[in-house]
Amino acid sequence: MTRGQRASPAAGQGWPFLLPLLLILLCVIGYPLIRTLYLSFTDASLNALGIRPAWLGWDNYVYALTSPDFLSSLWHSTYFTVVSVALEVVIGVLVALLLNQKFRGQAFARALLILPWAIPTIVNATMWRWIYNPEYGALNALLTQTGLMGDYRSWLGSPSSAMNMVILADVWKNYSLVALIALAALQSVPDEIYEAAALDGVPIWTRFWRLTLPFILGPLSVAVVLRTIEAFKVFDIIYVMTRGGPADATKTASFSVYQEAFTYLQAGSGAAYANVMVLISALLIAGYLLLMKRQRAA
Repeated sequence: MTRGQRASPAAGQGWPFLLPLLLILLCVIGYPLIRTLYLSFTDASLNALGIRPAWLGWDNYVYALTSPDFLSSLWHSTYFTVVSVALEVVIGVLVALLLNQKFRGQAFARALLILPWAIPTIVNATMWRWIYNPEYGALNALLTQTGLMGDYRSWLGSPSSAMNMVILADVWKNYSLVALIALAALQSVPDEIYEAAALDGVPIWTRFWRLTLPFILGPLSVAVVLRTIEAFKVFDIIYVMTRGGPADATKTASFSVYQEAFTYLQAGSGAAYANVMVLISALLIAGYLLLMKRQRAA
């Protein structure tokens, strides 16, 4: 009998210790999912909690997938996700490359890197609302005093700029997470490779593309997928900064779920909205697992 065969019975002995945790997860996660799935097929309303909801079948899902309001919010979520994650990756990698160099105060700079990510999202959103304030905001003061802009502007009051301003606030908070992951991956790159490339006269861009990127691509891919899932579900920064306005310009899918269920009190259609988001998130997670499988195989 091999060592692996002898170890397998002992491995099975751990299940009794995991059972309480699995039961807790089943209650905390499983029941709400099943309940939400059931409600999505009914006309449940928070105005009629004591009345048994009527069965509607797929009507709520048809309504969700044909609703211009919900489809628009899905587009806003997609735009927010693509732009914010792209900027976070570019800025995060550039900052990681900078902090990977040796310079005086390097340790202090690395410690400061985690500060934006450590700030709670609600605090970050409130801080940026003050920065964007149309009357006394720091951004307007900076741009007018430097001559880049003539008059103060309501950054969050204009449909053409509100979403981009929210994205900027989100990027400032979350680029540091990508930078930390990329910086940790850069520590595994042997210095001898760069020294040999420098002696051979390899250009800096070629060194990054052919030497650095392959080393950090795995961890960077994980960061991209995790940030994509989080960005697509964005709610808190939208709620604090714009409440989905102006004119629904920043109304994301998560905010539509909140509004349908808790403002309009339509629990059934709100549950259908939520399940559509769960399905999209599940597809993103499946893509993440497939990516991890391919990386392990490589």
